[in-house]
Amino acid sequence: MARIFGIEIPNEKRIEASLSYLYGIGHKTALKILEQAAVDGNLRTGELSEEHLVKIAQVIQSEGIMIEGDLRRKKQAALKRLTSINCYRGQRHKRGLPVRGQRTRTNARTRKGRKKTVGAKN
Repeated sequence: MARIFGIEIPNEKRIEASLSYLYGIGHKTALKILEQAAVDGNLRTGELSEEHLVKIAQVIQSEGIMIEGDLRRKKQAALKRLTSINCYRGQRHKRGLPVRGQRTRTNARTRKGRKKTVGAKN
């Protein structure tokens, strides 16, 4: 498997799909990176030379694209800031409820977890 910034990306897939295995890089960003690095997106990752991988890594760094740990830290810091200033969104994050105005009377099971029965009669 090829490695970019210490992350292994699959050899059997096309490079434009393999780049999206890096956290913070989606399909559109991958295409933009490949265009700037002058690498054909239809090549399989296993067929790429070491020079191509270095070019791709250089483009990611030069464009200032945040990936992996840096991006995760930035997102965590943003959530921590919201919870520390005790704003509405921060309170919803803290309580594990939907943040963006979704209903909670029904649904919202992904955020709330398994159903807890309250006030069951005997």
